[in-house]
Amino acid sequence: MKGGTTKRRKAAAGARRSSLEKMLDILDLFEEEHLRWTPEQMMSRLGCPRSTLYRYLRVLANAGLVTALPDIGYTLGPRIAELDYEMRSSDPLITNGRPLLQALVKEIAGVGLLCRFYKDRVLCVHQEASASGIRSGYERGRAMPVARGAASRIILAHLKPAQLRQLYDSRSREFSLIGMGKTLDETQEYLRQIRKQGYCMSRGEVTQGVIGIAAPVLDSEGAVIGSLSITVPEAGVSERRRHFMIDRIIFSARVLTHSMRRGDGA
Repeated sequence: MKGGTTKRRKAAAGARRSSLEKMLDILDLFEEEHLRWTPEQMMSRLGCPRSTLYRYLRVLANAGLVTALPDIGYTLGPRIAELDYEMRSSDPLITNGRPLLQALVKEIAGVGLLCRFYKDRVLCVHQEASASGIRSGYERGRAMPVARGAASRIILAHLKPAQLRQLYDSRSREFSLIGMGKTLDETQEYLRQIRKQGYCMSRGEVTQGVIGIAAPVLDSEGAVIGSLSITVPEAGVSERRRHFMIDRIIFSARVLTHSMRRGDGA
């Protein structure tokens, strides 16, 4: 009897997890290319029965995570903006990194970025700018190419082998096209060299005519959290100036890494 009760509890728990995951799948539908969804489009994409979909939508709408608009469909709700404000106020990567980035762009005219790695993407979580001549398209909240640009590649160079292998399996052609290697072993060696030098530099990979320099931000166990980077116009950057920028980026990222350790920082 006891064994049967335990099995039923596990089955019920599994069903609840499954329902929660399916509900979260609705939020994952909203992306830059498709920010408005009708229920019919959602059902087609998710393969979800109408009754189940509306039950999930009701829960999400009551929480303010989605909003229904007549004749338009569903969009993200106001709770998302509220959470964004709370994240900017509480995320130690941002609260500790913001003053470092502000000081950096005062010293080096350019666009500074703080980026986080999550799931299978690199996301800009904060931007500071002091150069009017260039503009980064990767402002806060916008995902960046996972293999292009210094801010992303320095993160790849510090991923755990299993994480990198999973990314490589789905993006091997992309990695090969930008010269990271035609096999997983070649890609790992390419990234090992970046990890060894402690920074990554790219030229015109995301925005033409600019140089990007990035260093990793790590947690207390050495796992990569994200990156700190700056983008500057390529014209007029001497070798001496380039080395100066590299030193400043590495130093700032190390200070931020130290502040992310337990018991330190915000």
